[in-house]
Amino acid sequence: MKEQEKSTSIAVAEVNRPALDALREKLLLKSYSRHTRRTYCCEFTQLLYLLNTHPVNSLTPERLKDYFLYCTENLNMSEAHMQSRINAVKFYFEQVLGREKMFVEIPRPKTPQLLPKHISRRDVKKMFSAVDNKKHALLLKLCYGMGLRVSEIVNLKITDIDSGNMQVLIARAKGKKDRYVNLPESILEDLRNYYRAYRPKKYLFEGQNGGKYSIRSAQNVFRQAMKKAGINKAVGIHGLRHSFATHLLEKGTDIGYIQQLLGHNDVKTTMLYAKVAQKNLRKIKSPLDEL
Repeated sequence: MKEQEKSTSIAVAEVNRPALDALREKLLLKSYSRHTRRTYCCEFTQLLYLLNTHPVNSLTPERLKDYFLYCTENLNMSEAHMQSRINAVKFYFEQVLGREKMFVEIPRPKTPQLLPKHISRRDVKKMFSAVDNKKHALLLKLCYGMGLRVSEIVNLKITDIDSGNMQVLIARAKGKKDRYVNLPESILEDLRNYYRAYRPKKYLFEGQNGGKYSIRSAQNVFRQAMKKAGINKAVGIHGLRHSFATHLLEKGTDIGYIQQLLGHNDVKTTMLYAKVAQKNLRKIKSPLDEL
């Protein structure tokens, strides 16, 4: 069963294929992102596989509760994975079938509050110094200097950069929202040198065969830079975005401005960085040091 649980191409019984098709159609009509559509369809398919020829539309809240309990106890799903599966099934029953009360009595797992992983200023500088490739260096500097997600840096177009106003348009980012971020003044010379050397056509960062740079390639650039700089820390390229926010907070930047620059809907999301950027708290000496 666990091997089937991991599969993304599972056979669905004829009786439940219309349900899967209806889910796909609804997700498309509501303009959900490709990633969300793929995730929801995959998670919903796992339920359909388990049901086999039993019609999914006949499930009751009690049966759904039993199913989620099975996912937790038998499949040992993490809290985050459980949230994803519940969201997918909930979307089908509420958005496709219009059964808004199906999940009233179904509890959700408490998601652990993990602090954002960031990199110190010293290590960020050390990493930049270790990168010789102009393209790779610029990509990493812009991720950190503007607090961008990896998807935002690879989708960045040449026309999005307004060096006259020192602003960059981040178009159709997470939640399909546009926002402006500030272009770091220190990057201008690197940006011009890069453009003269690589002559990108549409996207600022393009692959060898044209088209935008892949997310995987950007992630690999970060991993190689960390390795070359000798920084042994379990953090991905998203850590540069976390570092941007943390370092701004430590400088005393207003949390509301950081929220806008990051494109967060809720300031509570941005407030997580306040738990990391506790500059004054770190100055407190342990009583052990006073012995």
